Amino acid sequence: MSRSSLRALALSVAAASSLAIVACGDDDSGSSSSSSGAATTASEAPAEGKQGGVLNQLGASDVDYLDPGHTYYTGGYQVAYATHRPLYGFKPGQAEQVPDLAEAAPEIAADNKSITVKLKKGVKFAPPVNREITSKDVKYAFERAFSANVGGQYATAFFSAIEGAPTEPTKGVKEIAGIETPDDQTLVFKLSRAEAPGVAAALVMPITMPVPEEYAKEFDAKNPSTYNKNVVASGPYMVANNAEGALTGYKAGKSIKLVRNPNWDKATDYKPAYLDEINMKTNGADASVDAQQVLKGSAMALDTNPPAAELKQAATQYKDQYESVPAGGYRYFPLNTTIKPLDDLNVRKAILAAFDREAAVKARGGAFTGDVATHFLPPGFPGFEEAGGEQGAGVDFLSNPRGDMAVAEKYMKAAGYASGKYDGDAELLMISATADPGKAQAEVAKAQLEKLGFKVNLRLVPQDAVYTEYCQVPAKKVAVCGSAGWFKDFQDPQSMLEPTFKGSNISKDGGNNNLAQLDDPKIDAAMDKAAGLQGDERLKAYGEIDKMIVNAAPAVPFVWDKTTIIWSKDVQGDVNEYYTTLDFAFTSLK
Repeated sequence: MSRSSLRALALSVAAASSLAIVACGDDDSGSSSSSSGAATTASEAPAEGKQGGVLNQLGASDVDYLDPGHTYYTGGYQVAYATHRPLYGFKPGQAEQVPDLAEAAPEIAADNKSITVKLKKGVKFAPPVNREITSKDVKYAFERAFSANVGGQYATAFFSAIEGAPTEPTKGVKEIAGIETPDDQTLVFKLSRAEAPGVAAALVMPITMPVPEEYAKEFDAKNPSTYNKNVVASGPYMVANNAEGALTGYKAGKSIKLVRNPNWDKATDYKPAYLDEINMKTNGADASVDAQQVLKGSAMALDTNPPAAELKQAATQYKDQYESVPAGGYRYFPLNTTIKPLDDLNVRKAILAAFDREAAVKARGGAFTGDVATHFLPPGFPGFEEAGGEQGAGVDFLSNPRGDMAVAEKYMKAAGYASGKYDGDAELLMISATADPGKAQAEVAKAQLEKLGFKVNLRLVPQDAVYTEYCQVPAKKVAVCGSAGWFKDFQDPQSMLEPTFKGSNISKDGGNNNLAQLDDPKIDAAMDKAAGLQGDERLKAYGEIDKMIVNAAPAVPFVWDKTTIIWSKDVQGDVNEYYTTLDFAFTSLK
């Protein structure tokens, strides 16, 4: 997921970075860094909308999870931030995080080892819980995210500084002593390390969305937790449910129906929530057909970047029906470093050298979708210039965006292939999405590998399965993930590089975000050292780490991403730059 220079903390961040937040692994819901005729800017407030109406969002992607303790990509975030109240959030087009469930900015102790958050009074859970939310509900939300049953994918990565935080997933939900609730409206996070600014910045993530223990604990006792089918809302909308709380509005792989939360009190929320209902189609078979329906239809939106033709059509013919937002992310083709012959560094360098990255960008929609990438920290992001700016590390195997077969053959010969081409029997499994643009870019990647002699088995699966069932599961032996993207969790280079390339973050049991399974002790040691640095030293250190990763050639970086969302002429759309999709709580019908 992701965005660009947003979320300056509403507190003094003299330490680690100008931290900000934004999610995760990506579900091909694009992301961006340009603006359009319809785009808002960081200083531009969302326009006032009209109350009422039903919006239909078309798409081919289901959410990864509806459970806020488990979701970690764009589609899941879009639903989560419409149906739950995190401690802090972001308005569309605004750079500063704002209190949501919290009453005010977090209070950080002078020693950077304690954070206090006050909660608003009067915020209630949706049916069937129907009671006021307390600090204990947020504490439980944190604790359950660390459990193996729930499977939170970033808890140990970004909240390990909390005293008593588990270092690996727990069996069942365990209490975390460092999260204190002295009263119903007060949360105190005690830290074992002086990392309060970073932890405070991360309090916009879904892990902070409250979960009622008395209701959820029976679901969380199961492995995996079944709370995903029984989620109780706290935001302006809820997935339609029955009297017991079971989600009747969720048809996995088909549709999601959001309706108003009858217990939502507008007086406690900055979100206007104009729409009465949102119907999400998640099984579209043809993105071009869906995009045309949206551009020419009524009360509709598309869930992701439209295909190239429709993207160009929107930018030239429907200038008031789209918005492009900053991404702060990259799309890439991870090369599994544990699979032969990709375990050979020279083979990986050869692949990067031969790869026509411009063709991959064109497959996603061309210049509208982003700029050709040369490394992993994107333009405008902290550490980008220190990583070499547009040129990157200056290596010969990434010097030509169209690919250079002479350089590629040099590296193949260094790997022991005398002809300069692969002549072995191994077949590389590539997984990508059934729908464009994921399908189109994967076909380009397949062609790039084949021109070096590799045999490629391209298997197309539904987008929601690309990560959760294949690329994130090491046991599936995926050699190349054909539709991968990563977008910032916070406005700091650590969030861009550690989850995706730190060896100690490899998860063999699933939920693995180091898709290349890069395990380089020197890179890990450099990351450990950089995590404790501040200011310019920190940026310089992560710039050098970016270069180290490039030289390890674990992936083909091919685009610094943009996201463009389109809608019908009678829709007043607002895209949230945090999770780069339509913000249901601000969008309205004209």
